[in-house]
Amino acid sequence: MSDTGGPRRTRPPLFLERRSYRRRRLIDAARLLPVLGLMLWLVPLLWGIGGRTVSASGAGIYIFAIWVLLILAAAVFAITLGRSAGSAREVDPETRAEEERPPW
Repeated sequence: MSDTGGPRRTRPPLFLERRSYRRRRLIDAARLLPVLGLMLWLVPLLWGIGGRTVSASGAGIYIFAIWVLLILAAAVFAITLGRSAGSAREVDPETRAEEERPPW
C-alpha cells in the first residue's frame, strides 16, 4: 500500500519516566487495597476449620486491627500519591501551562 500522506499515529514511548512509572504502580497498589482487605477479613472464617475454637473477642480484635491497618495504608498511599502528583506538576511545564489556562 502507498502512503497517502494522512495523519500518522505516533507510538507512545517504550519506557516511562521513573516518576510516572512509580506513580502508576502506587495507584495499582491502592486499587488492590480493598481486595486485600476483603481477603484479610475473611481469614477468621477459616480459623474454625481445624476443629479449634476461636473466641469472638479475638476475631473482633483481628477485624478491628485489619480495619485500622487498611486506613493507615490508604492514608500512606494518599499522601505519597499527593506528593508525587505535586512534584510531577512542578517538573512538567506543559501540565503547568494547561492548569493555568482558563477553563473556557
